[in-house]
Amino acid sequence: MRHSIALARRSLTKTLRQPEQLLDVTLQPLIFVLLFVYLLGGAVSGSTDAYLQFLLPAIMVQQVMFAGMATGVNMNSDIGKGVFDRFRSLPIARSAPLIGSVLGDFIRYVVAIASLLGFGAILGFGFAGGLLPTLAACLLTVVFAFSVSWLFVWVGMLVREPGTVQGIGFMVLFPFTFGTNMITPSNTLPGWLHTWVDINPIAHVMDMARALMLGTGAVTGPVVWTLATSAGFLAVFAPLAVRAYRRRT
Repeated sequence: MRHSIALARRSLTKTLRQPEQLLDVTLQPLIFVLLFVYLLGGAVSGSTDAYLQFLLPAIMVQQVMFAGMATGVNMNSDIGKGVFDRFRSLPIARSAPLIGSVLGDFIRYVVAIASLLGFGAILGFGFAGGLLPTLAACLLTVVFAFSVSWLFVWVGMLVREPGTVQGIGFMVLFPFTFGTNMITPSNTLPGWLHTWVDINPIAHVMDMARALMLGTGAVTGPVVWTLATSAGFLAVFAPLAVRAYRRRT
């Protein structure tokens, strides 16, 4: 862990020295909120204010998922530049560079959530659930994104180019993030899509965020789903990523 934390500081320093890397987690969520709220708000919820309350927690989950994809892209780029060859020559655990890179990208999650919630407050998001439940929703969302990021790390270890990681990431994330109740309530969807939403883990994370941030709906079930799926992603993809890293380096 000491080696991983040292390498996490390296990743954090690299991000702070190249702040343009954070544009996707600062501007992109704001654009999504503006487009969806003012294009669909009246049709879906009857008013833009009501739709903002429905949409913002789900957009937070979606954007943190996209932020996690960048971990695999950056790691693939570092391997291509030979950075990990230097790590391999150091007396450190083989998994430390991977864990350090994943931990260092926590800054992306924090920036994505902070910028989105700040913008939402300006537009009129109410945080009806209260401060502590909102913080709990943010923390659980970050935990889930951290676990899913190991999937993208694994992909980053398998393919050769950063662009390929990004392309695969979008193919995975789009059906999982848009195939949810993010834009419209589940009861408005056709039967086959409703079934997909019921088994989609990201939809349950969005339900968790809404329940905590808005103070409405069941909380226990979505929270349990979020923790269980987080543990599942971590248990499956973290060992696969480390194994793929060892083979590649």
